[in-house]
Amino acid sequence: MPGVDRSAPAAEFCFPTSSRESWSDAVHLSGLLYDSPKARQEVDHHWQASGGPHIVQILDVYENLHHSKRCLLIVMECMEGGELFSRIQERGDQAFTEREAAEIMRDIGTAIQFLHSQNIAHRDVKPENLLYTSKEKDAVLKLTDFGFAKETTQNALQTPCYTPYYVAPEVLGPEKYDKSCDMWSLGVIMYILLCGFPPFYSNTGQAISPGMKRRIRLGQYGFPNPEWSEVSEDAKQLIRLLLKTDPTERLTITQFMNHPWINQSMVVPQTPLHTARVLQEDRDHWDEVKEEMTSALATMRVDYDQVQIKDLKTSNNRLLNKRRKKQAGGSSASQGCNNQ
Repeated sequence: MPGVDRSAPAAEFCFPTSSRESWSDAVHLSGLLYDSPKARQEVDHHWQASGGPHIVQILDVYENLHHSKRCLLIVMECMEGGELFSRIQERGDQAFTEREAAEIMRDIGTAIQFLHSQNIAHRDVKPENLLYTSKEKDAVLKLTDFGFAKETTQNALQTPCYTPYYVAPEVLGPEKYDKSCDMWSLGVIMYILLCGFPPFYSNTGQAISPGMKRRIRLGQYGFPNPEWSEVSEDAKQLIRLLLKTDPTERLTITQFMNHPWINQSMVVPQTPLHTARVLQEDRDHWDEVKEEMTSALATMRVDYDQVQIKDLKTSNNRLLNKRRKKQAGGSSASQGCNNQ
């Protein structure tokens, strides 16, 4: 995570509100972040989003010193319910249904919708960042970890002073990429919720193999039976729209929330899924699945962040410079004719 020094002392524990009257619920004292611009950016983005629906709340932020280094100490609400998929794994023989999956995706989508409305792209939506408030049946699912969050602005490439010369569609501006990264993550999480295994995987034991990268870029995945035999076509269609290889073709969060499978989740069929059984059987490999998704998201961020679109006025493109000279010469000749 950018801005987080993992050598900072661990300080993870929960304590009741009786020790701090100003806090109304149990809280979580996170680890220390060694102070840096990236660390402050992470805290700023999370603070801005704090209080939004289905987002882990920051209660306080403190500045302190540790071994003469400036640190940031973040106090968040205590999420005692564990990770999303761990909760499903622990269901035992209790069936996990398609309707439950739709309701979970609606909750995650609500968090992303709030972030995108605040011009924040999370860029790290993955299983371990989706936590429940408690072990109770009515626990609330919330999104956390803003280490890769990024502020987005209106796409400057829509104005005539920018040009996407020879740039692939997926890098047509930071806003289009950053927010579409969250939509791809929603597609992967939804896929796993409905069957218990990911759409893309590595065959080599690496966190992300060349073959896995290729399958992600080409959108090579399927809906194999028996796990997918009873899943509704509406759900499969929504996944296809989220896992589009061209980020500009993926659904926006507004389109996602307006999809019938999401906004009419109460009428989604209560079809029992294979998810809980598959997650239990593959429990020993779950850490590998999480690592693969982490690596895939990291690869996406690198792919898009390293490409910058230059303003036409500052571009050093040789073909463009040649055209400029030609246009300048034509303009001079025209002025000469007009002066005669």
